[in-house]
Amino acid sequence: MAVGKSTVGRLLAQRLGFRFFDTGAMYRALTWKALKLVIPLDDEERLSQLARETRMSLIPQGIRMDGVELTVELRSPAVEEGVSQVSSHPGVRQILVAEQHRLAGGGGVVMVGRDIGTVVLPQAEIKVFLTASAEERAQRRFRELGVNYQAKFEDLKRRDSIDSQRQASPLRPAADAHIINTEGLTPEMVVEKVMALRGRE
Repeated sequence: MAVGKSTVGRLLAQRLGFRFFDTGAMYRALTWKALKLVIPLDDEERLSQLARETRMSLIPQGIRMDGVELTVELRSPAVEEGVSQVSSHPGVRQILVAEQHRLAGGGGVVMVGRDIGTVVLPQAEIKVFLTASAEERAQRRFRELGVNYQAKFEDLKRRDSIDSQRQASPLRPAADAHIINTEGLTPEMVVEKVMALRGRE
């Protein structure tokens, strides 16, 4: 078993009485919109302009974009395939990171994403980097969503490679992040580990 950062983040926010933001939903929503508008996912200029013009607000299970709530759409195969390409563009990231800074203003927030501790909130009180093998994460998606295991495994490996090698905000733990391997742990067990870290800070 491996647990996802969104599941852990949502439970942790409930435990603390904090707001919860999944920044990955912003990149997924922008990818969904670009696909709907038939904008090439390698066109950084048009995607950056799209990000600049799009109004987003995060909701508990997804995102509200231009007044429309998106939930299951964010996990569609087309979005899964394209989100890493969209999120690799520096222009897109600059715009969405600025919005993430605004959302986190005032504190009292649990924010999850692939560059939170290094770029979005480098001053965060506690930084946690969750790890699990691509095999374990593919098994989790298979159990939760019924997706094809082998296809999801290959997709996760591809996304990890793109995200870790991108120029802007590459996927890596912050130097002062606490690394937790979630394999074999339930979401509640991971939350307890994070709560224990909070008590030590």
